Amino acid sequence: MTPFTERAIRIMQSIPEGRVMTYGGVAAAAGSPRGARQVVRILHSMSRSHKLPWHRIINAKGRISLEEGEEGALQRLYLLGEGIEFDDLGVIDLKRFGYDPGPQD
Repeated sequence: MTPFTERAIRIMQSIPEGRVMTYGGVAAAAGSPRGARQVVRILHSMSRSHKLPWHRIINAKGRISLEEGEEGALQRLYLLGEGIEFDDLGVIDLKRFGYDPGPQD
């Protein structure tokens, strides 16, 4: 496992209930500001084995990336259950609900 992957996993595991991060935010905090797609791959391949809170990762526009279908509906339900609010257009206020993990070593 690469150091970036290890950092990204640790960051995602640290996101508290009721908070979200963007794919790019996780990547930047893990040391690769342009690594959002790597974060997507990590989530896709390692969410179960590392018990990652996949539902707390959203896109830079504050939206669920997989809005269509069952997975998007499930993600929305999980987020609503944690107290995260969506506006009328389905957008989450990143200033209010965003999480900053702080400096990483």
